[in-house]
Amino acid sequence: MTAQLLHADPVSAARLLLGAVLTCRGVSAVVVEVEAYGGPPESPWPDTASHSYRGPTARNAVMFGPPGRLYVYRSHGIHLCANVSCGPDGTAAAVLLRAAIIDSGTEIAQTRRGSGVAARALARGPGNLCAALGISMDDNGGDLFDAASPVTVRLQRPVESDSVLRGPRVGVSAAADRPWRLFLAGHPEVSAYRRSSRAPRPGASD
Repeated sequence: MTAQLLHADPVSAARLLLGAVLTCRGVSAVVVEVEAYGGPPESPWPDTASHSYRGPTARNAVMFGPPGRLYVYRSHGIHLCANVSCGPDGTAAAVLLRAAIIDSGTEIAQTRRGSGVAARALARGPGNLCAALGISMDDNGGDLFDAASPVTVRLQRPVESDSVLRGPRVGVSAAADRPWRLFLAGHPEVSAYRRSSRAPRPGASD
């Protein structure tokens, strides 16, 4: 399967990335939780919660590029978060990889995360996912469908619809009710939902 499958709206791309295999520096993991993000007001998918909402910058440039590129950013100056660009080249959209099940290289992931971390929590949450797989800021902009890249993704057959749950995105203060978080049912690796204290009351946002 190729990156052209991600030449789609962010929610459809997020759906395709559920169950995908992400591989980086000796660790492979199956993606079980994602969040979709759109673009600026004039885009097909305007999204006030997206990094790209105010237009292109040096930080978010990958979101405006071709589908299948890795967008890495630092959250709150501490944790790294990994995203997959989607949509047409020049149109901003991306899918945040929120959680995964470590499929191989568990010992390496455990060393990176610490011996006291439970296996189900190794890649639970976007910062922990990057830490477990060894994703760094140097990986920003990489082609995830190039076998020579240090970080690659392999799409699988779409998972059954009744296995996919949807809900609002975690921790965003804008567009806080938009059900653009997708995750696989029955997996303890999926992170807990936390609503931002700065978000409007439920039902008062889009």
